[in-house]
Amino acid sequence: MGTPDSATDYRALGVIMSDAASRASQLKLVSRLRSSYPELPDAPPPDLLDHARLAAYTKPVHDLGGEPVAPIKFENKQYEYWEHMTYVTCEVLGWRGIWLSEERRRMCNVDVGRAVYLGLPYYGRWLLSVARVLVEKHHIGLTELSERMAEVTERYADGLAGRKLEAQPKSHGDGSNVKRNNHIVEAAGKGDPQVYAGQAGPPKFTVGDPVVVREMPVLFYTRTPEYVRGARGEIAEVSYESPAAEDETWDRPDAKPEWFYIVRFRMATLWDGYTGTASDSLQTEIPERWLQAAD
Repeated sequence: MGTPDSATDYRALGVIMSDAASRASQLKLVSRLRSSYPELPDAPPPDLLDHARLAAYTKPVHDLGGEPVAPIKFENKQYEYWEHMTYVTCEVLGWRGIWLSEERRRMCNVDVGRAVYLGLPYYGRWLLSVARVLVEKHHIGLTELSERMAEVTERYADGLAGRKLEAQPKSHGDGSNVKRNNHIVEAAGKGDPQVYAGQAGPPKFTVGDPVVVREMPVLFYTRTPEYVRGARGEIAEVSYESPAAEDETWDRPDAKPEWFYIVRFRMATLWDGYTGTASDSLQTEIPERWLQAAD
């Protein structure tokens, strides 16, 4: 048998290879992933980086509300099979105490960087977070994961062609010794956030109270959108008790539950140049620590 002279020939032998041209093409594509301001050099010296740009760099990438964007056509696209399976996998990981929902949100919506956040499909980010949490929490080794991914790729080298992925586990493990979070035990039979009921004390605000969203520094993660910070609103509903997202996302065992509120804002005062009616409103959920009474 002669020596294969192309990547295609090696693939026919069950060996996946690439040539220099395909590798160069991929590296050129990756090099275009840039997220810096064009007027600044890479790793700019402090005197070139003003406060506004520093705040933009440290802003969690999932907080996109209010940013200008070109309009796109909304399509009610049906989920693909892998998207359904990704959702199920993430839910099962939560149900079985491997992670909290806020951990998953942070790992797939924030810790991926802005280019990945904007560049991958929604459930593509979820899928990355599955791999990351299983590796970080020592449920699987990265080398083992890479080997299994290569194995599945080889199994479906010609594509799915209408077939569904078939699970072929190498073994069935014993889950009794798997380390799980305390929340899965405490919330059993109660639900989330019902497990925290009665732990936050009396709510600071009641329905109808005027409030202002505090302007606080944001690092790494938040669920309080930037477009309402500093804005005046009104309490529409006293919602439930839970640790703030900034603490729950790291599964802090000492995180103190607090009240969450549904806050209503007037669109005309929320958005610069708003052209709708004066009665248009927007509601969003905000934890108590982010609110203060309006004068």
